[in-house]
Amino acid sequence: MKLHGVGILGVGSALPANIVTNSDLEKTMDTSDEWIRTRTGICERRIAEAGVNTSDLAVEAAQLAMADAGVEVEEIDLIIVATVTPDVNMPSTACYVQAKLGAVNATAFDINAACTGFIYAMSVGSQFIKTGAYRHVLIIGAEVLSRVVDWSDRSTAILFGDGAGAALLGRAAEGEGILNCKLGSDGNLAHLLYIPAGGVKIPACKETVEERQHFIKMSGNEIFKFAVRAMGEVAAEALKEIGLDKEDMDFLIPHQANHRIIEAARKRFGLPEDRVIVNINRYGNMSAASIPVALDEAIRSGRVKRGDLLVLVGFGAGLTWGAAVVRL
Repeated sequence: MKLHGVGILGVGSALPANIVTNSDLEKTMDTSDEWIRTRTGICERRIAEAGVNTSDLAVEAAQLAMADAGVEVEEIDLIIVATVTPDVNMPSTACYVQAKLGAVNATAFDINAACTGFIYAMSVGSQFIKTGAYRHVLIIGAEVLSRVVDWSDRSTAILFGDGAGAALLGRAAEGEGILNCKLGSDGNLAHLLYIPAGGVKIPACKETVEERQHFIKMSGNEIFKFAVRAMGEVAAEALKEIGLDKEDMDFLIPHQANHRIIEAARKRFGLPEDRVIVNINRYGNMSAASIPVALDEAIRSGRVKRGDLLVLVGFGAGLTWGAAVVRL
């Protein structure tokens, strides 16, 4: 079987217009702008207006990615949406995206790998193109986390924001595009970051709502220690598997969860600050959307250019982690 190279043909992102600053949060909870900035690096985040769903942001990002790639919607063979905030539990958000786009020739499904979701979607989607099964795969990381955040819990409410990022994958020349993806997971650590109720294990009822079990619960210190280790290790492994080293990397595009985690990864690879893409100060943690939004901004600003070697790396609930090495 002939295997094809897989590249990123186009990118796009969508962000709600509504900006919530740290100063805004000071008015509703016991926190401060200085406390949030020094511990997380976050200054503000985008919050979706009522009535705006995950699929709406996903569609906007997808349309921009298709336009960037010069690919018509009828040419899309597969849509993968990475999200932990689906419009509904059933059907998949990807099916809603397919309908809203009018992608009549596309298959559609969701991936739930939390903040690592876009890397998982990139790995899965690239296989269909590599084997020749499909020519164009649309991968989207999209979240409306503001709907599953407990706004009375300052330890989590300050962290998250809403948004979507998309990439259109297609064939690429050998030695270009997605060179390697490395994924990992450990379900034994699932209790460190999860939403307790709403599934079949703890169905929604009056008591679960009153007990606020439908919101994100996180063991922050444990997640921090895990993330610092996992991001550095999986990025290094992804490079090593294809005979590359940290010196070959032009830019690191990490999941935007905490500036101290990002800084630890930067120091591990000995990278100067201008070779690490950071936007957490403006958007907070957008889970599956954070990496593709950062990628889109880096490309559209001209900071990242064709031919650059990028390492995309993330970690999230599951616990999951992953890295992708991409020659843009």
